[in-house]
Amino acid sequence: MPTMNMLQAINSALDIAMAEDDKVLCFGEDVGVFGGVFRATSHLQEKYGRARCFNTPLVEQGIIGFANGLAAQGSVPVAEIQFADYIFPAFDQIVNETAKFRYRSGDLFNVGGLTIRAPYGGGIAGGLYHSQSPEAYFAHTPGLKVVVPRNAYQAKGLLLAAIRDPDPVLFFEPKRLYRASIGEVPEADYQLPIGEAEVTREGTDVTVLGWGAQMEVIERAVELAEKEGISCEVIDLRSILPWDEDSVVESVLKTGRLVITHEAPLTGGFAGEIAATVQERCFLYLESPIARVASLDTPFPLTLEKEYLPDHLKIFEAIKASAAF
Repeated sequence: MPTMNMLQAINSALDIAMAEDDKVLCFGEDVGVFGGVFRATSHLQEKYGRARCFNTPLVEQGIIGFANGLAAQGSVPVAEIQFADYIFPAFDQIVNETAKFRYRSGDLFNVGGLTIRAPYGGGIAGGLYHSQSPEAYFAHTPGLKVVVPRNAYQAKGLLLAAIRDPDPVLFFEPKRLYRASIGEVPEADYQLPIGEAEVTREGTDVTVLGWGAQMEVIERAVELAEKEGISCEVIDLRSILPWDEDSVVESVLKTGRLVITHEAPLTGGFAGEIAATVQERCFLYLESPIARVASLDTPFPLTLEKEYLPDHLKIFEAIKASAAF
């Protein structure tokens, strides 16, 4: 099995999807000959031509509006927003058009073939306009699916699943792992299920939950906890919308404790939704308050990025506090 980084895995998924179906189109800012700012679309225009992989103007609302129109007419567009921070000009198109197409027409027409790729998150010294994690904004919108892979293997399998999914999918890619996440990835076609969490480590004392780039941070925290005699069960949510309530609840019923971490600021972050659901379903089984470890409620800083992000030490402290409560 070949070894790939996350960018190569994403490129492989796009290549497979475009080879399989002529209706799959790839477009966005600089995705053509340049291969995208991170090179995720390298050689796709060369292989499939300018009609199927092409550059757009620097107008995010236009990119998604155009994608909606293509999807409504039967194409399978994969639209790239160059940085997730710049998805907000397209917010109206995504939440008021993409998410509601099927509902408002009684399924006479829909944009289910649409996938929106966007690099998200910090860790690259990108400052306040190239480091944000906006997944929670879209989790409030019925009609969308929101997916976040944690490594190269997941990126390929989940992206292929997203492109073929009957619903529009927002696919957030943790850019700090683009070249850092390296692992075995099949060259062949494969899919991973959307909406199913993955238990990456079994344990008995504390459930630790995250997604995307935070999974690597969680592993470092859990290793510290294990040295303190605290057994952690680790869950990668993978899908924010829909999220796998049953798997999380099953784990918390076993451990009695839950620590949730994400890169987005604490207030309004998706951890709050998870915590509310878990306390409704597990209240009598909880041994300690549900803990959230997130970024600060400030704009993303450039010089204080390490202090701002929820690192392994902050998560480790939360695990210890939960176990000792």
